[in-house]
Amino acid sequence: MEVTNDNACSWIKDLIPRQNIKILSDNLSTNWLIVGAGFTGLSAARKLGEIFPKEKIVIVDAQLAGEGASGRNSGYLVDTTLNDGFTSNKELESYKKKADIYDLGIKAVKNFIKEYQVDCDWNECGKFFASSRKEDQTILNNFSNTLEKLGYEHDILNNEQLTNRLGTNFYNVGLHTKGGILLHPGKLVRAMVDTLPKNVELYENSSLLEWFKEKDFINCKFKNSTIKTKKIIFATNGFLRSLGIKKNYNFPITLTASMTRPLTDNEHESIGKPKEWGVLPVRPMGATIRMTKDRRILIRNTAEIHNPMKMLQSILNQRYLKQKLGIKKRFPQLPDDIIQSSWSGIVSRTRNSSQIFEKIDDNIFVGGCYNGSGIGVGTLFGEQIAFKAIGQNTKEIQCIELRNKPTWLPPEPFLSIGIRSRLFYERLRARSEI
Repeated sequence: MEVTNDNACSWIKDLIPRQNIKILSDNLSTNWLIVGAGFTGLSAARKLGEIFPKEKIVIVDAQLAGEGASGRNSGYLVDTTLNDGFTSNKELESYKKKADIYDLGIKAVKNFIKEYQVDCDWNECGKFFASSRKEDQTILNNFSNTLEKLGYEHDILNNEQLTNRLGTNFYNVGLHTKGGILLHPGKLVRAMVDTLPKNVELYENSSLLEWFKEKDFINCKFKNSTIKTKKIIFATNGFLRSLGIKKNYNFPITLTASMTRPLTDNEHESIGKPKEWGVLPVRPMGATIRMTKDRRILIRNTAEIHNPMKMLQSILNQRYLKQKLGIKKRFPQLPDDIIQSSWSGIVSRTRNSSQIFEKIDDNIFVGGCYNGSGIGVGTLFGEQIAFKAIGQNTKEIQCIELRNKPTWLPPEPFLSIGIRSRLFYERLRARSEI
């Protein structure tokens, strides 16, 4: 598995390039191997390193640590999600189970930030769900009822209120939840790399090509070396399926995003000088939009089945044109050439939008499939899969285990046909929101 991400992600470009990158070149033997160095893998490695300070913990990644999906997402630490659409009493209980996991995820990230004094542009400003379609008021009213029953503080907003707070009159209906947090994902995940315990060995640009279990050990083959381990944790999220992990229960989706340069004082004033905000779509394939702390605009408005290993620059350029149009629809007064960078990233989904968190065989564990909540839930799952792997049953694990389990997916080619059909349908429904 060779992963080659485009190198234009604004979040990552904000960071100082790391030095002394270690690439796996020798054969190793270890008690613990973690595959994937994003929010989940780094959190698992940190926790295991703390629990076993005298043991060697090995973590490997096919790319640079934290520079996959973890450093490329939109920076929402979510308290609630909308597009699951739960409304009945039975479904309300399912929604509460998922929201409880989100809450634990927020606490896990907060604890990490407090312990290590991390600066990641943390802003407890909440988040918006918004739509230009007035008929989507019904969706938001139903969602408001769900939030009311669960005790989540929120507000329904009209066009004038949204215009005043966002600096665009594009949206006609909206809902603001006060528990959501906006942050800089690159800074957060870099801090997780920098604070790894000394007994954790990190190897990057080292792709796992093949793995198999032999008696009480798991043998892992890389390009120029092998690792023999007693226990393994898979934390590759969007690449779980390509490694044969729970392949009948998850699939990757490729997202693309663009970010502008910082707005000038005059440009910022022309849109009403709004403070930092984040908007999530009411309809699944609508655009995610952010105004960052330093007055950059981020837009993510594509999701597709695509080769998860690499997106060609020519294809990325086509997605950039859609994002340029999306910004222009919302902020027509801004210049046409305002976008500074565009990038792609991989997320993992399940059929019923649930997460994977389990022991799949003796000494083999996996966490993934966060469906847009990877910052908090990924961090939580990383810490808790470490506890699960050593046989501890924490109150967090008990909460996680209450969730609905992922449901089975059909084999290829039926799976890809079904996903593409659903994405096409959702794009049609949300075409005004791109």
